[in-house]
Amino acid sequence: MLLNKQISIIYFLKLIKWDIFGIFLYACLVGALDYFSFFKDLSIPFSISAMVGTLLSLLLAFRVAQSYERWWEARIIWGAIVNDSRTLIRQLIQFLPQAAERNNIVKEFAVRQSVWCYALTEALRKCPSDKVEQYIKEIGKDSQNRPNLILSIHAERLADVSEQYDLNANKQVQLDNTIQRLTDSMGKCERIKNTIFPRAYSVLIHFLIYVLTTIFPFGLDDHHWIIEIALATAVPVLFITIERTAILMQDPFENKPTDTPMNALSATIERNLYEMSRLPAPEQKPQPNTFYMM
Repeated sequence: MLLNKQISIIYFLKLIKWDIFGIFLYACLVGALDYFSFFKDLSIPFSISAMVGTLLSLLLAFRVAQSYERWWEARIIWGAIVNDSRTLIRQLIQFLPQAAERNNIVKEFAVRQSVWCYALTEALRKCPSDKVEQYIKEIGKDSQNRPNLILSIHAERLADVSEQYDLNANKQVQLDNTIQRLTDSMGKCERIKNTIFPRAYSVLIHFLIYVLTTIFPFGLDDHHWIIEIALATAVPVLFITIERTAILMQDPFENKPTDTPMNALSATIERNLYEMSRLPAPEQKPQPNTFYMM
């Protein structure tokens, strides 16, 4: 997640440096053609460049809107995960009768739910987590879908607890609905992760950008070739920058600074659940000095 107080322009320039270099070389080539051979007398009305630029703007507006929608949906889903995680522990505290084993049951669910958040982060980012690995070794089970395995253990333990304390049907339904919402959130994250944004948009946008770079110099005056090349580079780079912004947002689970801060959210959930279940506070990692937090 990007932090408001520190936005790195250098990071973004590094992402598009090769695009800028490629457009600059192509603009130099086209600009050179404009001064040699029969291309020197060729003049393309500036309205044609404006039309291509308008078409590019429409495509980029759609691309950015769709990318932001995916990014924002991911953030909403993880907001729901935070709320449902707290709700699950609060329901257990409220529904289970006062007994010697109640605190142990609540602590067990708090630990497992916090591990589930890290497991979902691990599954989405394809980055291993020490907390998840340790928990998998402790339970002696493993699965290709670890978050789903942990939710299944949740369900099995809830069935045992319901039978042990003879919970009424209404309380059982509320607990089951909370597990169902967590399952739905997991499925929504997997849908975003596994749904690839249509590649045709990028291909078309890049094609039109180079078309604009090709025809743009022939609509300018030939008196200042340096300014001509500079403009033929700057205008397409602006479009490339907008497209790169959309690309950064369209995949919110790729372990990038613009991602949904799943690690930070998982740590917040862990602290909250441990506090609610009266477990010792987990060790907090120091705040990063970078312009983002994961």
